[in-house]
Amino acid sequence: MVTPKASAELPTPLARTRLYEQVAEQIATWIRQNGLTAGDRLPPERELASRLGVSRATLSQALVALEVVGAVVVRHGDGTVLTGKHSESRIVEAIRAHAHRLPEIIDIRDALETKIAALAAQRRTEEDLVAIDAALDAMEASIEHGDRGVDADEQFHAAVTAAAHSDLLAQTMREIASLIRESRIESLSQPGRPRNSLNGHRAITDAIRARDPEAASAAMHAHVEMVSDVALLRDRDQGEGR
Repeated sequence: MVTPKASAELPTPLARTRLYEQVAEQIATWIRQNGLTAGDRLPPERELASRLGVSRATLSQALVALEVVGAVVVRHGDGTVLTGKHSESRIVEAIRAHAHRLPEIIDIRDALETKIAALAAQRRTEEDLVAIDAALDAMEASIEHGDRGVDADEQFHAAVTAAAHSDLLAQTMREIASLIRESRIESLSQPGRPRNSLNGHRAITDAIRARDPEAASAAMHAHVEMVSDVALLRDRDQGEGR
């Protein structure tokens, strides 16, 4: 009988594959089997769910994961369009990498954007308020047209950052913009979230307009906490027994 050495390392547990990851992989396989390439559109969700034999809810989560990692883009009125960014073998790897870094993205958003909001309340100009209000109007119009308002959401946070008048903070936010966009897509895909996010933006704007740094910081913190409540992290926490 062979006795393992005391110093030998135990094998690393295999990562549990979540259902939406399996569906994302199925979609990638289906894309390859049907010869689809960048620029092609996926079938409507109801049809694709039927073909794959999964629920609409699970399919939606898988499509969000594919969008977050850049494998597809969702265009209002044009459906889900392939980008050709990831090969079939890299899909789940990219999705898991996003899930792993999402909590840290939320942490850095909270740390930086609460400070940015406070500075914006102290330093904003009338021109800054015009830009912030324009972003609010753009997001409301986007939501009214049935879109999620991802680009307008980005426009709002950029306008608040500009109002802080800190070149270094602005540069830092630009450097992590692609990571923040991941969290933005993830969040705004939650049911009812675009409208709730818009309301959070309005609270931030009111505090900035009133030149109240503490209220602006608190409103931004509450906003980041709200947008960090996403299905992906709820599923992970339940899986870990928290």
